[in-house]
Amino acid sequence: MKPWYLAGANFKCTGCGNCCAKEPGAVFVSFEEISTMADELKISKNVFLEKYTRKLHGRTALLERPNFDCVFLKENRCSLYQARPKQCKTYPFWPEILRSKKAWDNEKMRCEGLDHLEGDHYTFEQIRAVLKEEST
Repeated sequence: MKPWYLAGANFKCTGCGNCCAKEPGAVFVSFEEISTMADELKISKNVFLEKYTRKLHGRTALLERPNFDCVFLKENRCSLYQARPKQCKTYPFWPEILRSKKAWDNEKMRCEGLDHLEGDHYTFEQIRAVLKEEST
């Protein structure tokens, strides 16, 4: 079956913060990403791990606030944007969002930037490259 996004897809981050808020989820982080974020905060990796992460399914994930907002979401913006994890950088081009046009359309209820008329157009090849990066 051919992917629905063969002609590509438009996306523009509008800064709404919804991808980082209001719903339970997990942002899994690698050791390298932990180092990058700790360096950005000018703290040790151990302090970062203790203060901002949890163990989930045997992996390390960022903490969420009780309302499910990411611990680094401040006024609808990522306070660690330049050092954000790969999982965050590759949104919305995640396998579960791209699995069908219906899944993409459902995500549009949360993210106003999907199919945004003023958004960047991502070609099929660009989307596949993001998916490949997401999986490494």
